[in-house]
Amino acid sequence: MLVCIAHDPGLRLRDIAARVGITERSAFGIVADLTDAGYVVKEKDGRRNRYRIEAHVPLPDAGVRKASVGEVLAVLVESPPPS
Repeated sequence: MLVCIAHDPGLRLRDIAARVGITERSAFGIVADLTDAGYVVKEKDGRRNRYRIEAHVPLPDAGVRKASVGEVLAVLVESPPPS
């Protein structure tokens, strides 16, 4: 989900769901969870939503060093998402 949003913050939930291979309802729940956890900010843009990834937020990891969302996405996405 985060990779899809990083590639195109203006994607509709139905498009995200199709790319990931899940239902739109499941995509809505996952994006809501990511928003509640502080990883994603949802902003209204007219009649549509745009999503912004909070790249500085650390991922929950049991490892010694906490990686941020932005650091992980920088490896997975061609250009890193804006902070």
